[in-house]
Amino acid sequence: LMSSCRRWGGLVQPGGSLRLSCAASGFMDYYAIGWFRQAPGKLREGVSCISSSDGSTYYEDSVKGRFTIFRDNVKNTVYLQMSSLKPEDTAVYYCAADGSFRKFSVGTMPLFGDYWGKGTLVTVSS
Repeated sequence: LMSSCRRWGGLVQPGGSLRLSCAASGFMDYYAIGWFRQAPGKLREGVSCISSSDGSTYYEDSVKGRFTIFRDNVKNTVYLQMSSLKPEDTAVYYCAADGSFRKFSVGTMPLFGDYWGKGTLVTVSS
């Protein structure tokens, strides 16, 4: 798994947009892909996840309506489109793959992640 950011090293102004990508070759068919983030001094939290089977998605409450997760099966890549970014979205973002989409929910989130990508720093600041 390899996560990356396509714009300006992940620095964006409040209200702006950014797209993160997770190259998931070899994982797309059987693994759910989730995005996590960890802000300085805070615990890691799950942000969004997409299943491998039917494309079901999950969003953490604070990003609903602002973030969109989607898959490109041709490019074997999962994207996290982030819009209306806020300073509190500043964090290191990680993608992870797991055989169970159901783990990506309240109570079992810490169990998600058979495989992890390296983090990508996103900074939302004016």
